[in-house]
This record gives sequence, C-alpha cells and structure tokens, in this order.
Amino acid sequence: MIRSMTGFASVERQFDFGRLAWELRSVNHRYLEIGFRVPEEFRVLEPEIRRILGEHLSRGKVDATLRYTPAVGAASSGLALNRPVLDRLLTLQAEIRAATGLQEDADLATLMRWPGVISEQAPDPEPLHAAALELLAEAAAGLQAARGREGSDMDAAIRERLASIEAWTGQVRGWLPEIRDSLRQNLLSRIAELQQPLDPGRLEQEVAFLSQRIDVDEELDRLQADIAETRWVLERLDPVGRRLDFLMQEFNRESNTLSSKSVDQRTTQAAVELKVAIEQMREQVQNIE
Repeated sequence: MIRSMTGFASVERQFDFGRLAWELRSVNHRYLEIGFRVPEEFRVLEPEIRRILGEHLSRGKVDATLRYTPAVGAASSGLALNRPVLDRLLTLQAEIRAATGLQEDADLATLMRWPGVISEQAPDPEPLHAAALELLAEAAAGLQAARGREGSDMDAAIRERLASIEAWTGQVRGWLPEIRDSLRQNLLSRIAELQQPLDPGRLEQEVAFLSQRIDVDEELDRLQADIAETRWVLERLDPVGRRLDFLMQEFNRESNTLSSKSVDQRTTQAAVELKVAIEQMREQVQNIE
C-alpha cells in the first residue's frame, strides 16, 4: 500500500478545562520535517509531539497547530488575592501618610494593578498535556488515513501508466522483425543503385552491423523487468517512495536508449509515448511517502 505525502487532518474536542483543537497539514519532502505552533503552556511537549508524529509518518513536511481555548470562567477562577503583598502595601501607605501628612489613599484599581497583588493560579498541566497528546495521536492517525486514501488514487494512476508502457513495449517487440527486414531491403536497394558487385558475405556483415546498432531487445527486456518490479513494490506495506523514485530513473534510461536507436517512425512514436507515461508516473512518485 502506498501513501501520499500530502494530506490534512483536524480534531477538536471539548474538555472540562476548555477546548483543544489540532490541525495537521503535510506536503511532500525528502525527509520527515516537523514544524508546530502551540500555546506556550504546551511547549514542554515538543519531544512527545515529534515522537507521536514520527510513529505515524516517515516522510513529508508536517505542520502541526494546536489551539487551546480555556473554559468560560476558568481564567477568573484561577485568580487569587495575595494578602501578604496587599497588607504590606497598606502598611507602607500608612507610613507614607504619617511621614508626609498626605491623606490621599490609593484607589482600588491602583492596588489591583500593583504587581503581585493579584496572582493567577495556573491549572494543573498534567490533564491538559495528556489530553493534548491523546488528541494529537488521533489527528496523526487521521492524517495517515487521508494520505493512504490519496495514495490509493496514485496507485491506480501508476498502474494505468504501467499498462500503457507494457502495451507499447509489446508493440515495439512485434515490429522488430519487420524493421530488420525493411532495413535489409533498403540496404539492397542502395547497393543495386550503385550497380557494383558485392560479396554476399560482406552484405551479411553490413546487415548484421546495422541490426546490432538498432537492436533494442535488451532495452525492452529491462523495461519489462522494471514494470514487474514496480508492480511488486506497489504491493509492499512499508514506505516505497524512494524505491519507486529509483525505478523511474531506470525507466527513463531505457526509454532514452530506445529513442536513440530508433530508425523507424513507429518506434520513435513509441519512445515518445513511453517518455510521456514515465513522466506522468514520476510526477506521482515524487509525492509518495
């Protein structure tokens, strides 16, 4: 089974402490590259985030975004009055009044804004972090499934191109005897135009030499072997993107040789069609995990 490197998944859930939402996006990349944007209170989870995503994915550039919305009333319930600081401020205020004779008191808003008078009690991070990691694992599984669905479509497209390459390969193989005979007849016609006697042995040598120059049996055999290997790779369960990328290079090499040896319009056209099909496969393979 092949998987695409592009995909999207999002998971959102309401908890007692608030709402958590993960959003995962991935595109093709040579290796696995993970980037994430999370609120400050979740920064300590970076190693676990990388571990979870690495367990589900092996290649691709992955962007992970976590949004956290505290429950209504959670922020206010976490505020507390720091009595020691407040008492100290009031004592200082009385001392200043006694020393200066000023009777003006600090208003309530000023006292509340003084650093340390009102402190925010942060919620217990453990259930917050545990919920975020559990939700991330669910989102990562969803991303992997989405990449698998797209991979199925790519699998079908590659197999279709393989069938086209196989058909053209078979046609070229069928044309070869006719092409060799035509080459021999053309050579005899040219010799006849010269009106010069020619040793039959020398004629056969020339025919054999030209036939060897245009012989593509080996290239056709390699193309058939590459087709069989690609189909075998598509059946594997592990990531196969790099294997397929190598096979695309092999396909290109054989099609280029076939094109360079062509002396017939039909084989030239076949070489062009092979290159088109191979390029279409290569575009798909570049996005396979």
